[in-house]
Amino acid sequence: MPIDPAKALAAEPRSAEIAWDHKDVQLYHLGLGAGTPATDPAELRYTLESRLHVLPSFATVAGAGMGVVGGLSAPGIDIDLAAVLHGGQSVTLHRPLPTGGRAVSTSRVAAVYDKGKAAILVLRSEAADDEGLLWTSDAQIFVRGEGGWGGDRGPSERLELPGREPDKTVERPIREEQALLYRLSGDWNPLHADPEFAALAGFDRPILHGLCSYGMTLKAVVDTVLGGDVTRVRAYRTRFAGIVFPGETLRIRMWAGDGRVQVAVTAVERDDAPVLADTVVEHS
Repeated sequence: MPIDPAKALAAEPRSAEIAWDHKDVQLYHLGLGAGTPATDPAELRYTLESRLHVLPSFATVAGAGMGVVGGLSAPGIDIDLAAVLHGGQSVTLHRPLPTGGRAVSTSRVAAVYDKGKAAILVLRSEAADDEGLLWTSDAQIFVRGEGGWGGDRGPSERLELPGREPDKTVERPIREEQALLYRLSGDWNPLHADPEFAALAGFDRPILHGLCSYGMTLKAVVDTVLGGDVTRVRAYRTRFAGIVFPGETLRIRMWAGDGRVQVAVTAVERDDAPVLADTVVEHS
């Protein structure tokens, strides 16, 4: 079958050197919508090199890594990319990310789950520099039509939203050109830029990258609940529950408590259609 779980899990991890500098960080932040208003001191932390800090979700694009597509070429995996969906993402920070550096990124298939009509691959990347681990990142990849071999179904927990009003609710507009800017950080999938390709995928226009929504949401939590301090973030995870289009608005609802912020993200213009679900930011 196209996925051989034993072979995929037994494969040797693959390593590559990655590097980034302040320009990569600034470009990533701009791709998330940072810099409005341009002279706001809170925004200058994302855009001005002399004041720069690094949003932890930058780990998903740092050095362009080997990416999800690279992970899908691992031994034991031979699948049609048209059947692939990015189902979820998590990042665990081992220490604050520097504005520039070099590291070795090591990637492997950490788990393969059988969901019956689909398989889920967990692609794990760890980045380390001379001082040790920087981050661990897991991408959960949903592969339609590749389940049914009788394997472990894996976790299936869903987080219930708190039964009270959110502590904070913010709205973040998505600029018309935002996907075009965000893709310069390394995700060149034409689904996010080419109307003809988007139509072939069943959309009437290009959609925003899921990881862009992911980064926008973390920025909103940091700015709104964590006092603008990116170093307080310890881990961040989400499930991609739906799409959002450039030109739409994200509604980000936050419930804080016990060292974590639970978040729900919806698309305002489509009657609060889900965008991100089961979303948690753990913090100090």
